[in-house]
Parts: sequence; C-alpha cells; structure tokens
Amino acid sequence: MASARSERTILLLVAAVQFVNILDVMMVMPLGPDLASALGIPVSELGLVGGSYTAAAALSGVAGAFFLDRFDRRRALAVAMLGLVLGTAAGGFATGLPSLLAARMVAGAFAGPATSLSLSIVADVIPPERRGKAMGVVMGAYSFAAVLGVPAGLELARRGGFHVPFFAVAGLGVLVAGLAIVLLPSMRGHLGGAAAPGSALRELRALASRPLVVLSYLATAAVMMASFLIIPNISAYVQHNLGYPRDRLGLLYLAGGALSFVVMRTAGPLLDRLGAFRTSLAGAALLVGVLYAGFHSYVPGLPVIGVFVGFMTSTTICNISYSTLASKVPLPAERARFASIQSAVQHLSSALAAFLSARMLRELPDGRLDGMDGVAALAIMFTLAFCPLLLWIERRVALDLASRAGPALAARPAGSLGGAPPR
Repeated sequence: MASARSERTILLLVAAVQFVNILDVMMVMPLGPDLASALGIPVSELGLVGGSYTAAAALSGVAGAFFLDRFDRRRALAVAMLGLVLGTAAGGFATGLPSLLAARMVAGAFAGPATSLSLSIVADVIPPERRGKAMGVVMGAYSFAAVLGVPAGLELARRGGFHVPFFAVAGLGVLVAGLAIVLLPSMRGHLGGAAAPGSALRELRALASRPLVVLSYLATAAVMMASFLIIPNISAYVQHNLGYPRDRLGLLYLAGGALSFVVMRTAGPLLDRLGAFRTSLAGAALLVGVLYAGFHSYVPGLPVIGVFVGFMTSTTICNISYSTLASKVPLPAERARFASIQSAVQHLSSALAAFLSARMLRELPDGRLDGMDGVAALAIMFTLAFCPLLLWIERRVALDLASRAGPALAARPAGSLGGAPPR
C-alpha cells in the first residue's frame, strides 16, 4: 500500500497526464474556424478532424486491451505520453486537411492508452473506499482544461496562429511525461495475476462475457451518448440560437470549468459516503432539467451562462459517478484491459452521438440550428437509462464483493492477511 504522500504524488501526476490529454482534445474544437481559414478546409468537413481522433482512440483502446496489462504501468504511460506529444506537435506542422487528419490520428492512437493507464494506476494505488475522492482529483483535469485550455488556446491562436496552441500543449506534454518517468514508482503488482502471453484473446473474451462488465460498458455508452449529442453543437447553438457573442465564448468555458471543479471536489467524498447511484441521481436530475429548459424547449429569459454551466456541472457529476463505480468492476490484473475497452466504448459512443446529432440537425438560412429539440429529447432518454444501469451495477458490485469475501475469510487461518481469490 502506498503512503499518503506517495498517493498524493501519484494522483497529481495522473491528473497532469489527464490535463494534457483532455486539453489536446478541447483546444481543437473552438479552433475550428481558425483551422478552416488557415488550411483551406471547408467548414462542413471540420467534423472529420474530431472524428479522426476519436476513431483512432477507439481502435487503440481495443488494441490496448490485448497487451497493456502485461507491462509496467510507468513505462507504458511514458510511451503513451510521448506518442501523444508527437501527434500533437505534428498538428502544428499541418499544411492541409490530410496532414492534419494524420496528426490527429496519431495523437488519438496514443491518447486512448494514456487514459486507460491513468485510470488503472488510480485503481491500483487507491483502495475502493477512498476511490471516489481520488477520481475527483484526477477528473478535475477536465475542469482545468476548460478553465485554462480553451481561453488560452483561443488567445494563443489569435496572437500567433493556429500552430501555437499545438506546440504549447506538446511542450507541456513533454514536461509531464518527464515528471511521470522520474517521480512515478515502478508499478508491476498487477503482473502477478496476469496469464500467459498467448491467452490474450481468451482473457478478453472472458472479460467481455461477464454480465457486470457488459453492464458497465452499457452505462459508459449511455452517459457518453447523453453528453456528446450536445457537446459538438453547443458552441454553435449558444451563439446562433441564443445570441451569445463569439468574443465572450471563452467566459462560458471559464465559468463552467471553474464550477465543475468545485462540484467535482464535492462529489468525490459524497461518492465514498453515499455511493455512485445516489450521487448520480443529482447529476442526472440536473442534466434532464438543463436539457429540457435550455435545449428542448428553451425558457425565455434563462441565462445562457446558466444553461452552459448547468450542462457542464451535471455531466461532470454523472461522469465521476460512473468512472468511480467502473473502477471497482475489474480485477487488478485486468484493469488496463478493462479500461482500454471502456475507452473504446467512450470514443465510439461519442462519435456515434456526434453523427446522430449531425443527421438530426439542419442549419437554417439565418444560421440557427433546427432540430435541437429532438437532439435534446434523445439525450434525455439516454440520461434516464443511465441511472437504472448504475443502480444495477452498484448492487452487482456489492454482491460480487460479498460473495468473494465470504469464502476468502472462511479459507484463511486466524489472523491471516491473504488476498481475496479471483472471481
């Protein structure tokens, strides 16, 4: 068991990795018009930039499930971060759509494993009873990326061109990768439970055949669909439908990210005390309310900043709830494998949601988006499906732990501290 000081160091390093990873994604979305102008990309094809990253991350997530659990976590994370850095830096050298797509695919291919390894490290180091608070620290990277990344990326691009944000994030990634190599301890404890190298496919099939794992992936898909039906369109919606000025767009991300960080720090300890389901109910209720009042049937006079901040805050609560609960599903020797498939499900679900919303929406002659009420209704449906799934998973996790603890205690000699047997 790691000491409290080493736990804090590891959590801060993992949070830094996630910050770079998320910032690499978030900075590209508001830079779309700049990229289109500088590289001669049709605005209608900007979706390919995010889609290429998502597709590569999904594929690497599936591939990583076969081998990530067979390596020292520290070394594997260092390789993933260095690949992410190279892909991000290459984006700054792009000369057109093909070279930009290639760069984003490289970045996405390494971002998927980096996320999987980060969550696996947290699950390796932090015991289940304190994991909610730990996940709150790590996922705070999302809020920091929103608070600092989007406004800074827009300003850097305004002053020095679209290249500068890519190079800045790459430089930050080099620093974080170096710190991870130097400060993270060697993490090989999960290797003791790993099977022979030739059984990777059998291990993956065994993992995917467990009902609890399938339920976890379904919950992942539901929460990502609910979020990403809205996220790719929220900037255009608040500007063209709600009349929010473009030059104040960074303020929305600043406010939303700041409040999300506060909520995340509060939600983590609540998760440890109340459980994932009861905590997620608050986030889901808020999300349904925001989706209905802000997107489905916009309430006149409702502040735009309230809609934006409410959406970010509610999705934050849902995300930390399912991430914390999902970390308790796999065994130590299969955590990276489990997280790799989970990462693939996240990216595939977000890509599917973005595609569905694009098919459902239509741009009117005055620039407004038509069809957002239908998109919001679909997002509400996925949100309502998410909560029962989380309740089901939470009960199955509790039963599973109880069933393993009983035989383990009965088999131990008095005073023994042996580990629990596998499921």
